Amino acid sequence: MRSPRHHRWARTICAAAAALVGCTVLISGQKPAAIQNAAGLRLLVSTENAQPMLGLVLPGHQDTDHAINILFPEHVTARRHGSNEAEHLYLPRPQGEKPAWRRLDRSLQYERDLRGGVHLLARATLEDDGVRFHYELVNRSNVAYDMIYAVTDPRLISIFHDVRLERTYVHHQDGFDLLASETPSRLTMPLDQWLPARYMASFTWPVPTQRVEHRSDGITYYTKSRAVDEPLIATVSTDRQWIVASFSRTVGNVWSNPELTCQHVDPQAPLGPGQQAVLEVKILIFQGSLDQVLQKVNAQRSTLK
Repeated sequence: MRSPRHHRWARTICAAAAALVGCTVLISGQKPAAIQNAAGLRLLVSTENAQPMLGLVLPGHQDTDHAINILFPEHVTARRHGSNEAEHLYLPRPQGEKPAWRRLDRSLQYERDLRGGVHLLARATLEDDGVRFHYELVNRSNVAYDMIYAVTDPRLISIFHDVRLERTYVHHQDGFDLLASETPSRLTMPLDQWLPARYMASFTWPVPTQRVEHRSDGITYYTKSRAVDEPLIATVSTDRQWIVASFSRTVGNVWSNPELTCQHVDPQAPLGPGQQAVLEVKILIFQGSLDQVLQKVNAQRSTLK
């Protein structure tokens, strides 16, 4: 049996090796330290439950005072070739094995095996103006998936929470407009009539004929009558100083669950046997204007997978 002194020595060697390669070697039960960018924005692992969750903290706030909680991912869903039904390859569970997080320079990442013979590597990288979310999905089975996607679910709290979608925007050919501008009654109707709701705007998918649908699950689904020209959804803070904006390279539609408030711009890809799919979403978070959001999206969208 090795002595406690030996284990202390081994941990010291591991820590030194991690420093040399720019990563953190984790000891069981620990989590990597928060990452901070030049603007003071911090990205950290939230370990309250088993599901993979990250927190974003604004400059000058405590690590416990998150502005955004991100389920990373909320779920992974796929559709097999020849089937019309989607299946969940991963769903969060309150109890279960927590991800083994690692820090690599300015990134936090983990890996796990999903159902259906699919392996996931999930990496979040803190950049100067936000966070890039990167998913590598490897199909180790003989099943062909016509579609697979991992749902990045940023839940806006604190100064970004926008239950009535008064500060949440999408972009059309003639400029920015409120996502829910075509439903002015949302501003005055009782919350138990407005919620639960999903508000969507088409990008590559056709705008449905039925644009308000009351489904059997009790949720009302709204779709804007005009398609957006950018795979983008943005929310302005209550003090109008900060902006959170999610975008991807392409997407069927953009949407929000206003009760949370979340932003969804989740891309999809096919995944054949033995193949790999790489999907990315960028969340901008900075002090600035909607015009600056559009400039950043135009400059960075082509860099996303």
